[in-house]
Amino acid sequence: MSKNRYAAKADANQPEIVKQLRRLGCTVQTGHDDILVGWKGKTYWYEVKISEAAANRKGKTADKQREIRDSWQGHYRIVWRLDQILVDMGIIG
Repeated sequence: MSKNRYAAKADANQPEIVKQLRRLGCTVQTGHDDILVGWKGKTYWYEVKISEAAANRKGKTADKQREIRDSWQGHYRIVWRLDQILVDMGIIG
């Protein structure tokens, strides 16, 4: 992938989600469509949206993200709340 690719703008809720994940002891890298989270030897890939409506919006970017979700053989989820991530990772029930 080209290093000249423009940086995607993070949704407004992403910084707080990253802060809370780090507070829980997770490692978090941003800028990877949207965040990579390391926890107990596993890596989780999350696309953070501002809302459920934004996650379901039609358009070029949303279509690309759905394509990744449907074809990626590793972990990838589109989320809009911290609790979705915590449940997905098994931190909370």
